[in-house]
Amino acid sequence: MKVLGIRVEPKKTTFVVINCEEDDFTIINNECIKVPAALDFPEKLKYIRSCVLDILREYNISISGIRIAESNSQNLDVTRLHIEGVIQEAFASSSVDRYFTGRKTSIAARLGMKPKQLDLIIKGNNNYELLDNWELLTNNNAREAALVAMGALS
Repeated sequence: MKVLGIRVEPKKTTFVVINCEEDDFTIINNECIKVPAALDFPEKLKYIRSCVLDILREYNISISGIRIAESNSQNLDVTRLHIEGVIQEAFASSSVDRYFTGRKTSIAARLGMKPKQLDLIIKGNNNYELLDNWELLTNNNAREAALVAMGALS
């Protein structure tokens, strides 16, 4: 079974694909979707939706997760919210068995840890031992995408 985790930023979207075989979890892809700047906003949303649906089909994804913006964020980016909504719609209209939308607290709870522990892992201070190839995740957004994918499994 394959699981997809996504972390959105206004100009790019990071995704991680994890292969799950019983208790063995291995990262098989870690990439960014970069949206062409020349597209107008509705076309950007269409581009992202199309890319996500392609990823779901290419990897035969069974379970998906997306890290969504914190509701109390002072600098909430509307573009990010629109992109997250389009991705959630793509999940809902695909053949994915189930999907999870999570903020830090819900991701931490699903992984059986406290939010502070999750923060240390996201920042790269600690490894997430259950996931093989963790060293491939070289930035916070990639680590968040992987962790939301693991949270989606719970």
